[in-house]
Amino acid sequence: MQGAPGFLLRVVKDYRVAFLLVGAVNTIVGFAWFAIFQLTVGSAFGYMAALGCAHVASVLCAFVLYRRFVFRVRGHVWRDLARFEMVYLVALGINAILLPILVELFGLEPIVAQALIVFVTTMVSFVGHRNFSFRRPRTPQSDVPEMSSE
Repeated sequence: MQGAPGFLLRVVKDYRVAFLLVGAVNTIVGFAWFAIFQLTVGSAFGYMAALGCAHVASVLCAFVLYRRFVFRVRGHVWRDLARFEMVYLVALGINAILLPILVELFGLEPIVAQALIVFVTTMVSFVGHRNFSFRRPRTPQSDVPEMSSE
């Protein structure tokens, strides 16, 4: 990766901890987006429309948070965003399957169902971002070492 470590990484000194801290904030923000859209868009168009709107808002917020506070990479913004979105599309697919099951079959309110699903999608996102989204090949010129799962 190119560039200096983000603020959070300089403070905690461990990619995994920094990633998980930003992930926790991102999870709360993403859930808040869903609740906001469910209470607005969802009341008119349904919970799946709320999920779609929340997905877009959440991905853009998360991308900025990870890129600014953890990875501090330079260049490749569009490529990084595309890879980042690919990871979140997997999480969205899981969410799109589980949300109707919990709402329609189990009778849960959409916001309650989403609160349960967020634990599953958080783990999927963590693994995907750690191994794919911001990964750069290690080079002798790299200022920041590649993140590992050690």
